[in-house]
Amino acid sequence: MFKNKTLLMVFAIIFLDMLGVGMLIPVIPLLLGDPLSPYYLLPAGWDISQGFILLGFLSAIYPLMQFVATPILGQMSDKFGRKKVLLICLFGTFVGYVLFAIGILIANLPLLFFARALDGITGGNISVAQAAIADITKPEDRAKSFGLIGAAFGLGFIFGPLLGGKLSDPELVSWFSAATPFWFAAILTLINCFALFLFLPETLKNASNELKVNWGKALSQIRAAYLMKEVRHLFLSGFLFQGGFAFFTTFFGVFLINKFGFDQGGIGDYFAVVGIFIVITQAVITRLVSRKYREAQVLRVSLVGTGLALLMYFLPVAAWQLYLIVPFFAVFNGLTQANLNGLVSRSVGADMQGRVLGILSAVSALANAIPPILSGLVAASIGPESSIIISGFVIILAGVIFNIFAGRKKVAVAQ
Repeated sequence: MFKNKTLLMVFAIIFLDMLGVGMLIPVIPLLLGDPLSPYYLLPAGWDISQGFILLGFLSAIYPLMQFVATPILGQMSDKFGRKKVLLICLFGTFVGYVLFAIGILIANLPLLFFARALDGITGGNISVAQAAIADITKPEDRAKSFGLIGAAFGLGFIFGPLLGGKLSDPELVSWFSAATPFWFAAILTLINCFALFLFLPETLKNASNELKVNWGKALSQIRAAYLMKEVRHLFLSGFLFQGGFAFFTTFFGVFLINKFGFDQGGIGDYFAVVGIFIVITQAVITRLVSRKYREAQVLRVSLVGTGLALLMYFLPVAAWQLYLIVPFFAVFNGLTQANLNGLVSRSVGADMQGRVLGILSAVSALANAIPPILSGLVAASIGPESSIIISGFVIILAGVIFNIFAGRKKVAVAQ
């Protein structure tokens, strides 16, 4: 009972984090990327290119703050306990949603940035959630329990865009607006706060106030990624893969609006379908493929396949044709995510598992922070579709780098 209750609460926390990220996907193009939208926030006289730049920065500030905060929150949970830190994080997420909704209603851009920054800081609770699971789970069962976090991410990526698209559409309900999804998420988060306070037991029995917090641990993890020569190429491939995916998600909604006339509901539906296929891939297809092929063998194909699938989005001439690409993109993407983590873990000894996976998380967070800024600048100079082109070639580059190193002796030994 103790174990199931804790796992359920951790699942809910991570799901709400990803729900907020997913809800932004169909809403943010309306705020800063579509001058015809009734929710467009740029003041009169501002150029659309300035909106693209702001869109990039607004998309980047959440993962950037998460990159900085995640290792700090993990250390603070060792010092003060998991429950206290998770409560603070969840309440911060609630405040972030409320401020973002108010920022939309009063068209206050600085408030939107502050809200996303706050949500990014408190959304760095992934390390605390993992620690809470580790506290109550035997080592041999942790992979299964950590799979719950992956499931929460996947479901959040399905329901986030779907809810963001539907709850911001006044054609469904007259009083819906771009702020409605965030009021809804705020209510869910507040309920979860009370549930966590009432029902989650403290999982850390030996917290120590004597522990010192390393405030610059995020940067030291990036340095460590460079210094670990045996897996450095895997970190680089992972960085490029995650970065390419961030290029894609930042402006794909604007691409759908400009080329195919999608509204927020259509954007949300499309990303929800992508999320469903990714979850199916990770839950079913990955297991089937792993019976016959090792991680490195899969990644040789899946990385390049993901990049090529992204470039295929320029082929359709009608909106329905976009859905034909989804299975290819989602399967290659899902296989890459699952097998990259697995190969990194198997490439080092048992005594380095926690450290190397923490470094991989830091690399991934930074990869999600930098590309949105760059994509905003590129979209302002060339056009929003340029981000999709870049995303495809960046992920193909990740595949090329991986294939160059995959045949080397150290990788062969790791297999």
